[in-house]
Amino acid sequence: MGSTTAASIRQAIAAEDMSAWLRSVKDPAERTHQLAKLPAEELRALGALLDQRGATDLFESIDDALAARVLEAMHARDAADLVNVLDLDHAADVLRDIKAGPREQLLSALPQDRAEALRGLLSWPQDSVAAHMVPEALTVRPAMTIGQAVAALRDDAATSRSDSRTGAYVYVTDDDNRLLGVVAFRDLVLSDPHDTVSALTNSDVLSVSPLTDAEEAAQALMDHNLVAVPVVDADNRLLGILTENTAGDITEEEVTEDAERQGGSEPLEVPYLRASPWLLWRKRIGWLLLLFVAEAYTGTVLRHFEEEMEAVVALAFFIPLLIGTGGNTGTQITTTLVRAMATGQVRLRDVPAVLAKEMSTGMMIALTMALAALIRSWMLGVGPEITLTVCLTVAAIVLWSSFVASILPPVLKKVRVDPAVVSAPMIATIVDGTGLIIYFMIAHATLSQLQGL
Repeated sequence: MGSTTAASIRQAIAAEDMSAWLRSVKDPAERTHQLAKLPAEELRALGALLDQRGATDLFESIDDALAARVLEAMHARDAADLVNVLDLDHAADVLRDIKAGPREQLLSALPQDRAEALRGLLSWPQDSVAAHMVPEALTVRPAMTIGQAVAALRDDAATSRSDSRTGAYVYVTDDDNRLLGVVAFRDLVLSDPHDTVSALTNSDVLSVSPLTDAEEAAQALMDHNLVAVPVVDADNRLLGILTENTAGDITEEEVTEDAERQGGSEPLEVPYLRASPWLLWRKRIGWLLLLFVAEAYTGTVLRHFEEEMEAVVALAFFIPLLIGTGGNTGTQITTTLVRAMATGQVRLRDVPAVLAKEMSTGMMIALTMALAALIRSWMLGVGPEITLTVCLTVAAIVLWSSFVASILPPVLKKVRVDPAVVSAPMIATIVDGTGLIIYFMIAHATLSQLQGL
């Protein structure tokens, strides 16, 4: 199967014509699938055949990890030629996936100013907004006339690599590159050429510091419906901008990571089909071992109440139903709540409102589930006392699960723990043991057979 899917790209390499393959295979998923099948020597040959346009087309359609694999397989000089045509922020993202040694060789083969700019981006923590910013922002001085500013921007466009992503806003800076304000590019070009830039400048600018979490910066950009957000240092000097496209990529990546964590696994750094069994094992085993240890206390609870189950065997019939209901209730809440927190809808100060909402909802769910438990108990013919016990326990577990799931995510975020780690398996594990304790405590209070035990 693999040789069949990679046949067309191998034919293109053999014919030394990558442009034909790029024209015929436009689907990013199919390109990725075919490229991933190639060994290093074929990737090296492919890279040598790419011109600037082809390299940009290819690298923008595949994931960064695969692009890094292509570059690693190539000679440093050839790889540098391809990196040199990419946008700085995209190039930095690709280079992060290359090992330190080959990456430094590649950087050394680049023009000095380009290499320094990339090293600057790579020096920031990967989760910071500065690691994802575009350094090429359009800037003008406040004392310029509109005509002078437009001429300066035209000259800058002829000599720099700024693109449409950086052209929506023009930032007004002083001689030390301190941010003074912003002017919409459209307003600038449509204004009287004799007016000054300062007359159009909006000094109320939303900006972020370079170490701001990338997800928070992306959310701020989207909350304010902006096309870009400037990144400034402690002295308010303009370092670059976070663009709308990059913010969208950051948000999409964070949503994917949160979904993987909620499933009880660490996020993958590569697409699933390229993840080896060893990588999947490493990403999953930590959570599974943690949940195994956490779940062990459920067995301790059952052993503690061994006499109660021997006295009333029918109690055991309902254990899977009860703990499953609690886990499912908590999972529903955390899934909704973690997503609401990721989009900035819920913060720590909203915990009372969240708790009130979820406990009110939980009461209605508890009554509904208690009715369902009554029907199930009647079908099993376990008698009125056990039926009452099960109904009360279902209601109590639903309310308890609602309480735990409503509080944990905001509290964890406050202490700088990713709330997505409150995954479905973890909530289920917490509720399993505590739910059993609730079950047997209610049983002691309602069943005459257990009096004195």
